[in-house]
Amino acid sequence: MKKLLMVVLASYAITARAQVHESQNFLYLNSDSVIYAKRIIFRPDFSGFWQLRADSRRISPEKVKFFSNENGFFANTRRVTFGRTAEFAERIAEGKINIFQEIPYDEFLDDRAYRYGGRPEPVVNLRMYYNKGFDNLKKVNYQNLKNDMADNPESMDMLAGYRRSMNTSKILYAAAGASFVAGIVSFLVKGNNMQKLSHTGFGQSSMNTKGPNVTGTLLFWGLAAGLGVGGFVVHTSGSRHLESAVDVYNR
Repeated sequence: MKKLLMVVLASYAITARAQVHESQNFLYLNSDSVIYAKRIIFRPDFSGFWQLRADSRRISPEKVKFFSNENGFFANTRRVTFGRTAEFAERIAEGKINIFQEIPYDEFLDDRAYRYGGRPEPVVNLRMYYNKGFDNLKKVNYQNLKNDMADNPESMDMLAGYRRSMNTSKILYAAAGASFVAGIVSFLVKGNNMQKLSHTGFGQSSMNTKGPNVTGTLLFWGLAAGLGVGGFVVHTSGSRHLESAVDVYNR
């Protein structure tokens, strides 16, 4: 009986989601029900509270999981950002895995400002979100993608390359930080004695002074800069691996 109930619930979920016509403007609610409308806008009301308007109907954003209009497809991020200011993200890549980029509320006031179309395509990064179909959003990170792309060996290889690059970049950044601190310490610690000849004659007198070890400091800071640049390059390369893993999975 329990198995039969699970099959019925699964069938219901599949049917509900299969009924969504993405060619039309719609609101996909948290209850998995869908509301279609000729025009959907996201605006604040006279009291300053944000709301979605589906034709003449007003709907609280908290009830909406996704909405689609002529400007794009958007997902509510409340469940993964715990009520931060920006609560909707725009879908910037569509496929078996959809990628979303966060959109601050203010950008919805200008219909042209928040549209993704025409912008340079961003590299997939850890500030983004993703999902499959109409599932809940998840944060883009190694562990989440590893679980959801386990059925694609090629994507898993690229994901492993991403993790190696991130680990290497962390080591380089840490080494850069240590070198920078060492440079400061070297500057503060007195350097080698510098001799100043006061006068010459039958006897020779001299005055010993100590000054900052400028040479050592510059060497440490130069090393820190090199390691920092290296960490940035490796980090950028790793981000490309992450993007490639998603692209390959969506083929």
